[in-house]
Amino acid sequence: MKKILILLILLIFAVPVSAATIYKWVDKNGVVNFTDDLEKVPPSYRDRVKVEEGKDVKEEVTPPAPEEVTRGEEVTRGNEQEEVKKDTLGRDEAWWREKLRPWKEKLKEATEKYEEAQKEFTKKSEELSQTKFLYRSRSSTPWEVSELNRLNEEKKKYEAQMAEANEMLEKLRKEAEETKADPAWLN
Repeated sequence: MKKILILLILLIFAVPVSAATIYKWVDKNGVVNFTDDLEKVPPSYRDRVKVEEGKDVKEEVTPPAPEEVTRGEEVTRGNEQEEVKKDTLGRDEAWWREKLRPWKEKLKEATEKYEEAQKEFTKKSEELSQTKFLYRSRSSTPWEVSELNRLNEEKKKYEAQMAEANEMLEKLRKEAEETKADPAWLN
């Protein structure tokens, strides 16, 4: 029993804890709201958001490379010093790139799948029209029609995914503009 208790105590103290950014705002009804995602703050309240640092979120910490040490708002690399750029909410290029990455990947994947479905749809349509040309009296079978409908629905699904990804990327670009993030970070 003692060993289990000691193990539990060691595990509790071995877990690293780091600060999390918490956004706080008061709505028109006087209700205090908190979130860890700025996108969840209604746009009309973003200019009144207060940023607070929390100490209760567990996060993996990667130590800096030996040649790169962060000091305040500057990064030291060898003998050179470079100012770390941040937006008005204190977020840097890495934060913005990580926020954009999944949406760019979803857009790329949906675009590729849409193009594949479009090629398949075109191929099936051409096959049907050639068959109809050769056999003028022949009409399309229910299977052929359902196959074209399935491919058309597949294309619509990927179009919706592309639209969603583009919409989110546009929202992030607008947010970056509002917080004065460097536009180069969004490429």
